[in-house]
Amino acid sequence: MTKLIVSPAPHVHSKDSVRRNMLNVIIALVPAFGVSLFAFGWGALIVSATSVVACVLFEWLIAKFILKQQPTIGDCSAILTGLLLAFNLPSNLPLWIVVIGALVAVGVGKMTFGGLGQNPFNPALVGRVFLLISFPVQMTTWPRPLGFASAMPFVDAETGATPLAIMKNAIKAGDSSMLDELPSLWHMAAGYLGGSFGEISAIALLIGGVYLLCTKTITWHIPVSILFTVAVFSGILYLTIPGAAAPQYHLLTGGIMLGAIFMATDYVTSPMTGWGQIIYGIGIGIIVVIIRTWGAYPEGMSFAILIMNAVTPLLNMYIRPKRFGEKKK
Repeated sequence: MTKLIVSPAPHVHSKDSVRRNMLNVIIALVPAFGVSLFAFGWGALIVSATSVVACVLFEWLIAKFILKQQPTIGDCSAILTGLLLAFNLPSNLPLWIVVIGALVAVGVGKMTFGGLGQNPFNPALVGRVFLLISFPVQMTTWPRPLGFASAMPFVDAETGATPLAIMKNAIKAGDSSMLDELPSLWHMAAGYLGGSFGEISAIALLIGGVYLLCTKTITWHIPVSILFTVAVFSGILYLTIPGAAAPQYHLLTGGIMLGAIFMATDYVTSPMTGWGQIIYGIGIGIIVVIIRTWGAYPEGMSFAILIMNAVTPLLNMYIRPKRFGEKKK
């Protein structure tokens, strides 16, 4: 006899599913992935494929032989974790380091806590930060986007400093003239710069963000609060600190767009309510600018999201959604 589980009303019918939402995010990553392939060629493809295959394999092995559970790789969450991890890596990263990152992302960041829906931290960022701390040289050796070489007269070497490194050096020296080395805003928006291969094109990432909003895969609260906070805070510093870059440079470089649209909006590790998400986004924006300005690393998006992931349970505790049918006081 088949047992049916009946829950009390209200009953909400929806076409949403984990697989559907994961596929929407994967589709939204396609424009940025296309720019990455054009800019970095086979390196971006090979790193992405290695990361995805490793994440799927490790999740299947851990679920099957360690947790003794039915593997859930069919929900596409492992594929998405692999893609997001790859997007946060240089396209010239040795593949054995990519595999280690995938193991940490899935094994430590996700399956250790019981699998999808139970992890307190974004798995891809757990893997990325582990690699950044463990292999700082390899993780900060950025290849030039040679696919854009004809449009970039300054491409004359295999690797080079990112705009964030230039901005960090300008602040340390208190010399605004050093910012003249930055690419133009158009180059930064389109992807004519070095860095982790999935974060280089703000325009492509924004196109993906619009798709996620239109399909209601995400809401506006987290991306808008992060970008607005970064713009305001960096604008204040621009007016008060010698060598600080203008807000538009902060918004168009590094992992701001990738983090705000695709990483911070992770359902499991972000707050449930709109106000909670806004506070969460403001916290991420403040921490990012603080790390970029005074921290040891040029970039701070990964650290900021992980820190606010830890704050999410508190936000969910004190900023709760209204109960169904509850009247306003």
